[in-house]
Amino acid sequence: MAIPANYQEISIESLPELSARLKAEGHRFVQVLAVNTEAGIDVQYTFMKDGVLEAFTIKGVQKGVPIPSITDNFIAAFVFENEIHDLFGVEIRNIAIDFKGNFYAVAQREPMTIISPAQKAARDKAKKAAAAKAERARQAAAANASFVTEHPYAKAKVAGVAPSAAAADIELKMAGADPEKIARVKAALAAKAKKAEQEAEAAKPQVFDEQLEAKLAAMDPEKAAKVRTAMARKAKLADMDPEKAAQVRGALANEAKLESQRAVGQQTPQKQAELEAKLAQLDPERAAKVRAALDARARQETAKAEHDEKVAVLEERLKNMDPEKAARVRAAFLEKQRAAGAGADGKAGE
Repeated sequence: MAIPANYQEISIESLPELSARLKAEGHRFVQVLAVNTEAGIDVQYTFMKDGVLEAFTIKGVQKGVPIPSITDNFIAAFVFENEIHDLFGVEIRNIAIDFKGNFYAVAQREPMTIISPAQKAARDKAKKAAAAKAERARQAAAANASFVTEHPYAKAKVAGVAPSAAAADIELKMAGADPEKIARVKAALAAKAKKAEQEAEAAKPQVFDEQLEAKLAAMDPEKAAKVRTAMARKAKLADMDPEKAAQVRGALANEAKLESQRAVGQQTPQKQAELEAKLAQLDPERAAKVRAALDARARQETAKAEHDEKVAVLEERLKNMDPEKAARVRAAFLEKQRAAGAGADGKAGE
């Protein structure tokens, strides 16, 4: 049968008063033991009363820090205190029967504080891993702070949004243009910024998830914003009527398709300028191949997004069907998708 036990941590200063109280309450002394740790020597005192063990631990005792003896209340502790002194180097003062370091005839002083090369290597590895983890957490926090500063949905934490470099470029390009045209462009930019702010605010997670936030903080800010938007849309669709949710998904799929088609040949002026600058440094033939590859990748991404959305809409509809009929519909859909993919591959090969 297991013996019930209570454990608690104490300070060196509280040890004399604790020892006197336990003696007055009728506790029986059991033992004192020590453990060598990364933070120092842990010294644990154990007592018993009415079949219950009471263990009190002093954590991380450093070399040269004195601990008072409890032999004035529990004389049997002298054996353990001398042992801890000789094997661990803990300085215990005023032991009733003090062997002055000669309790054990040891070949080397404080032998229990010596660790093997394997143990040292393991500890060093653990330290490096902990340091690396802390550094990753610091970088993630810094990235998150930067992201919060630069994106609209962080307005609750940061007052105001600094004007972007793109806005400054537009102001410079439009200097001297027709005032009415400038006003229209500024109004369009303001509307676009307001819409982006509303979408980002809607995409902000309602429940804070530390692991998810850490992953998003480590992402490219633009990609992280898209993920947040997708999460918000998914949460809203889950609360909708299934039929209405299917209609919304279809509309979103069409919108994503159009957006991807526009993105194939129409990037933001800043990104387009950066891409063109890089391509200008390449051999013309290689630059043409890069452009073709970028176009192909954009088309693939559009096709994949469209396919995924179709699958999601289909699965939503199949939920209310007879399982056997749903299986037939699903198989027919997949066969149709494979045939369409094979036809597309054939055309690409030509």
